[in-house]
Amino acid sequence: MAKKISLRQFQEHLSTRLNSVARGEGASSMLGVAAGDRQWLLDLSDSGEIVQLPPLVHVPLTRPTFAGIANIRGNLYSVTDFSVFCGGEATPLNAYARLLLIGTKYGSNAALLVTRMLGLKNPNDFTPEADSETAPTWGRQTLRDKEGRRWHKLAIRELLADNDFMNIGT
Repeated sequence: MAKKISLRQFQEHLSTRLNSVARGEGASSMLGVAAGDRQWLLDLSDSGEIVQLPPLVHVPLTRPTFAGIANIRGNLYSVTDFSVFCGGEATPLNAYARLLLIGTKYGSNAALLVTRMLGLKNPNDFTPEADSETAPTWGRQTLRDKEGRRWHKLAIRELLADNDFMNIGT
């Protein structure tokens, strides 16, 4: 069984890894998240900050995928329920749910509501599968881990450029 660590320790470790990746040091890593019943991998350099779920302000006349607006240290972020966006069930707003602030690097205050964090992953532990031609460009790549579990690779830049993701109105 994996050793349990506090959220603070995890965030400090992640921050250190993000800084080393930004400086071009160390091995590349990916961040694993769960959104509904799917497991996703993001390049660590694209993953952004992870925060505990703050109160969300509902916005009327928006799509079901739009979870609301979150105030993170005085900055407003548009929050998309990533599970619903991918066609799954709504993310339970519990102690495991997290916001992944994905757009800051690309000049957008976008955040993904995810079911839970799955930690840092080594790219060498995954084997690429054939890309899905029917999946959107931001989620075409799939991989298998050593235990045979299927993971989807999330391309943040492509997700932020997707019209369905950016259009929140009904």
